[in-house]
Amino acid sequence: MTNDTSYTVPLLINGKEVTTKTTFSITSPSSHKEIWQSSSASLEDAKNATSAAQAAFPAWAKMKPAAKRDIFMKAADIIDSRKDELADYMKIEMGAADAFSSGFNVPKCADMLRDVAGRLSTVMGHIPTCEAEGTAALIVKEPWGVVLAIAPWNAPYVLGMRSILYPLAAGNTVVFKGSEFCPRTWWAIGNILTEAGLPAGVVNVLFHRPEDAAKVTSALIEDPAIKKINFTGSTAVGRIISSQAGKNLKPVLMELGGKASAIVCADADLQKAATQCALGAFLNSGQICMSSEKVLVHKSIKLQFLEAFKGAVEGIFGGDKPAPITVMPAAIDKNKKLISDAVSKGAKVVHGDHEKEEVHPETKEPSNTRMRPVIVEGVKKEMDLFYTESFGPSVSLIEFETEEEAIEIANDTDYGLSGAVFTENLGRGFRIAKQIETGAVHINSMTVHDEWTLPHGGAKASGFGRFNGNWGIEEFLRTKTITYQE
Repeated sequence: MTNDTSYTVPLLINGKEVTTKTTFSITSPSSHKEIWQSSSASLEDAKNATSAAQAAFPAWAKMKPAAKRDIFMKAADIIDSRKDELADYMKIEMGAADAFSSGFNVPKCADMLRDVAGRLSTVMGHIPTCEAEGTAALIVKEPWGVVLAIAPWNAPYVLGMRSILYPLAAGNTVVFKGSEFCPRTWWAIGNILTEAGLPAGVVNVLFHRPEDAAKVTSALIEDPAIKKINFTGSTAVGRIISSQAGKNLKPVLMELGGKASAIVCADADLQKAATQCALGAFLNSGQICMSSEKVLVHKSIKLQFLEAFKGAVEGIFGGDKPAPITVMPAAIDKNKKLISDAVSKGAKVVHGDHEKEEVHPETKEPSNTRMRPVIVEGVKKEMDLFYTESFGPSVSLIEFETEEEAIEIANDTDYGLSGAVFTENLGRGFRIAKQIETGAVHINSMTVHDEWTLPHGGAKASGFGRFNGNWGIEEFLRTKTITYQE
């Protein structure tokens, strides 16, 4: 795919592509070049989107599961047929590695559609026995109406489709607002669903200039047509959105940031643990909310594990490979500052060089979007890196002596999205996992784990509510009681 700086990515409103007068430019973090323009939604566009979704709701809510299933299955087939094109959008706009775009995001997006398609007929109510003689009741599940879905850039096909698909499966219509970093990727999701036969207005796709974020988002939240909101992104922004939603008495599903710990016990398979921790910490340059931010390793095996860990990191992300890409220069600045603060307070960099300036692999010019993995040992509570989510290519290595100490360190965070335990003793693994305050714990595999048959969501400042499976559909259904006299 060639870049076309004259092309403007359109919005999708009421089944029609809308190119706005106000636009903003998109620059690729891999090439540092402008790649295309993007439409920018105005308050009027936002209102048109909510109105279209509201008008489309009655018919979509009544559509039979079989008809919806056909649309979702066709969309999955379209993704398969356009997989290279879709992966290219993500690689260009995000600088995503092939394994993360072609190998994960695109195929998993199709998998999700097929999984949800098979669950559409599982929504059921209940017929309870009433206390009064001659009285009967029905408990029914019904969609909320129009759902506002907000998704981030870091795993766009998976997180974008997820935010749309579960509300749709429950019979809602959707106004989708995506990050400004990857508008053509968002356009592709809307385009695929439209090509698959989704009726006009059922999904509307918006994005906008960064400076318009507050006013457009507030207008959408406050719009009477919007009945529920799901947001995936940072805890800081999640607090703002949930606060605004609360003022408007609108329920929310929040999937927010994380500070996941991977606990490596004394009896762990060191090579397996090292490989999984390397992937968990540095996949997509650490730009995943489930990334391993802390690796807690038993004191008796720390030296052996560290060597294995460094070897795994170098084998997967080092050698002659170009430095991994982060989407925003601010992410690199943040990680370098966190590491420098830790080092100034006694921590030690044991792999990588946070002070090194990386260069573009082709032009050899300095690059502010590339940084190699860094492992920091001896991170303590008085260091910012201990508590702050780095959301980048750095990880803390912390030793422990007892299970209780490891659990205390893992829980000493505001976050609670994911975690991992490495041990050859399954009983120990379950014992530790049950005490970690988090939405998921993975025994003998990395903290980055999300599949459509398992509920996904967080605890504490990592949010509330669940995506995936029947749990994800139930999130977007409300319960109604109907009684009648016989």
